[in-house]
Amino acid sequence: MNGEGPDGDRGASAEGADAVTPDGWPVALRGVTESVVTTLGPNDRWNVAALGLHAPDDPEDPVTARTYGRTRTWRNFTERGGGVVQFTTDPRTFVDAALTVREVDEPVLETADAWVEVTAEAVGSETEGDTTIRTWTLSPVEAEIRRERVPTVNRGFGAVVDATVAASRLDVPAFDAADLLDRLTYFADVVDRCGGPAEREAFARIDEATGWRALAEAERRSGAGRDDRDGDA
Repeated sequence: MNGEGPDGDRGASAEGADAVTPDGWPVALRGVTESVVTTLGPNDRWNVAALGLHAPDDPEDPVTARTYGRTRTWRNFTERGGGVVQFTTDPRTFVDAALTVREVDEPVLETADAWVEVTAEAVGSETEGDTTIRTWTLSPVEAEIRRERVPTVNRGFGAVVDATVAASRLDVPAFDAADLLDRLTYFADVVDRCGGPAEREAFARIDEATGWRALAEAERRSGAGRDDRDGDA
């Protein structure tokens, strides 16, 4: 792939008692919080990518993130030493960040509800197959909350985010393509039933970026052909 002030209560927030508001961050984090990061490339444009933020157990500990392979985010973290982490509820922004190469002129996206400029320091690496996974600590420099919202739950939005993960793995040999296509088919149904116009538009962009529906149909036909041959035995 490749695409925020604290509320004064340092350990808890409206996100729930198990959420942590790390020092200097504008929002509470819990588990792995999905975000979008912009990093400045060698062409002086900002690359947009998805980034999972690993919440610390203690608000005084650093937030961490991982990059997989030699991505633009990895390159720009290495060469520039940081970027701008952003929080948004626009599913189309997530799809574009996770599955397309998107570059913008300004570091903060229009759809960002909050942002935090961070420095990034590599603190570890491991290898899975041919992929090097690097862990970074993210230290806040400056942050801003642009819009505050009352939290709502939309299964369609969650399905879009999960679908971007599955779609981004379709070309990775370590993952079973048939299983990923089954997941995408399920997520598409959730979006059709529970999502709004933004979620449906976002899911259409997943198809445009990956062609997963055609892949799923080819897989279905291939499976049907195998079943027919088995029946002739």
